[in-house]
Amino acid sequence: MAETYVRNSSAFQQATQIFVNVSGTYQEVNEAYANVSGTYKLIFSAFEATSFVTLSSGSGTFTVPDNANAIHIQAAVGGGGGAAGGVSYDKAGGESAGAGGGSGAYVSDKIFSVTEGETLTYSIGSGGAGGNQTSNFGQPKIASAGTNTTLSGSSAGSLFTLGGGGGSSGTGGGVQGPLRTNTAGTPGSATVSSSVSTGNFRDSDGVTKNVNTNTSGPAGTFNDSGNGATGSLSGSGNCGGDNCRINGFSGADSYDGGVSGGAGGSSSGSGTNGTPGTRGSGGGGGAAQTNSGNTNGAVGGDGEIVYRFIRIL
Repeated sequence: MAETYVRNSSAFQQATQIFVNVSGTYQEVNEAYANVSGTYKLIFSAFEATSFVTLSSGSGTFTVPDNANAIHIQAAVGGGGGAAGGVSYDKAGGESAGAGGGSGAYVSDKIFSVTEGETLTYSIGSGGAGGNQTSNFGQPKIASAGTNTTLSGSSAGSLFTLGGGGGSSGTGGGVQGPLRTNTAGTPGSATVSSSVSTGNFRDSDGVTKNVNTNTSGPAGTFNDSGNGATGSLSGSGNCGGDNCRINGFSGADSYDGGVSGGAGGSSSGSGTNGTPGTRGSGGGGGAAQTNSGNTNGAVGGDGEIVYRFIRIL
């Protein structure tokens, strides 16, 4: 729909509000229609995009406000996978670092049709725990997967299910060998319903815009969604020779590279633990053969949903 203009003196100005006289009282018009060749078409809507709301944990419901007919998901992602810690051996001929956790599936700047008054139900995924078991000299070390982020409507049905990223692991090692098998965290899978790709809406600044101008999400692209990514791992994740030092591996980026994964731990000196993921990215793995032996893998980033309501004209 084109923007609505009225003639004021000698110039046309965009209408941001329209009023009508009802029994001597002026009342604001929510919508205005014009008869075009026998068909009434919407030419004005007073509904402006709402402010963004961030859901960062838990589950619950919220309601589509009056006059809204679409929800703009600026960002949504499943929980990131945790990462395994590193491990040092006695006489195994090498040391092992933790692989990175996988990232959750995502949605960035997608718009879904909804109905005013409809109840929407959400669940926010949690990041997976790091794998830092201590029995049997810390073997195996298996991190947890992130959990799903979901959104559905009482009328619209399932809008999306964003799978959590897988946790990384280190299995099969012995205190005097063999070196363990390291496995990176897997990507979360996205199941996303059909979305709105064309049309105009009145933004919160009062200006009518095309929906494809919505590119403020972490992926930086309108109408984007997809699976997560695999955590980082180079080669076997083991270094050669007793007391060799090896850094942990980074967690997978989320939102198609828009949000970085957690950093791998450092093996230098007393070493550092891997750092946690954020916004659905994977946790960073632990290092091996530091001054104190090895360091821990980190948790994956929690999921989220960031949304606002709009009206497609």
